Amino acid sequence: MRVFVTGAAGFIGSNMVDRLLSTGHSVVGFDNMSTGQQRFLQSAANHPQFIFHKADLLDRKNLSQAMEGAELVVHFAANADVRFGTDHPRKDLDQNTIATWNVLEAMREQGCKRIVFSSTGSVYGEPNVFPTPETCPFPIQTSFYGASKLAAEGLIHAYCEGFGLQGYIFRFVSILGERYTHGHVFDFYQQLAEHPEHLHVLGNGHQKKSYLYVQDCIAAILTAIDRADGRVNIFNLGTDEYCEVNDSIAWICEHLGLHPKLTYSGGDRGWVGDSPFILLDCSRIRALGWRPRLGIREAVLATIKFVSADAAAVKTEL
Repeated sequence: MRVFVTGAAGFIGSNMVDRLLSTGHSVVGFDNMSTGQQRFLQSAANHPQFIFHKADLLDRKNLSQAMEGAELVVHFAANADVRFGTDHPRKDLDQNTIATWNVLEAMREQGCKRIVFSSTGSVYGEPNVFPTPETCPFPIQTSFYGASKLAAEGLIHAYCEGFGLQGYIFRFVSILGERYTHGHVFDFYQQLAEHPEHLHVLGNGHQKKSYLYVQDCIAAILTAIDRADGRVNIFNLGTDEYCEVNDSIAWICEHLGLHPKLTYSGGDRGWVGDSPFILLDCSRIRALGWRPRLGIREAVLATIKFVSADAAAVKTEL
């Protein structure tokens, strides 16, 4: 199968590219390299079934030409900067919603009928049902990121109904693992590398979060597209557990052998749009036979090991 992957040089995208190539598919990667990293495609670049386009999803002509012959689109490209969304609300509209519309239009032009879309658990805003199922009402959006992803979900629904596409929408918790480049584990590591005696935490540290290991995320996606056959298939992706931010700090510090003094900005959230409790009901994807291999603690530790080793390797290269 010929698969078109947007955000191919990013954290999740590059891991998906490697997985697809390893299972015999041909892959066309597409990334504007605004946050993607060429080194994440080092293995793929040497594979005879991989083609890469450095281009922007807002360039519809280039996008459509690059997608020619694709049988499946895996759309991961997005602005994932949730924390600073209020500083640049247009960015979420352009890179998440308009870019998704361009992808759908290119699919229509090229006759590609199947799309995988990386949405987010943030579309639920701050629900009052936990674990939160895919059917939970979510009328209030609390971040520009979540709102832009929800708008993109709506476009996918409309294109599936109007033009006979088949959609697979995945609402992620935060993803951790190899090639992770932003988020709280990365931020904590950077702080501790600069001043190991002190760590400043946004919020009160009691925010309850869910995380999923990147390889488990990819396995869930591949399971769904193989076994679910509805017009629009929506799945929460996460584990059946959560931890407090303070728990992840303890695991990270234990691994690094550090005992920093903790200070907190205060309040029950770190920034505008930061949900104080995230726990998704993942029984729908589990019903297809998928199970995560790593729990939250193991995912955090795998991530800090990667971030530590990666920082050391980059330092050596410099």
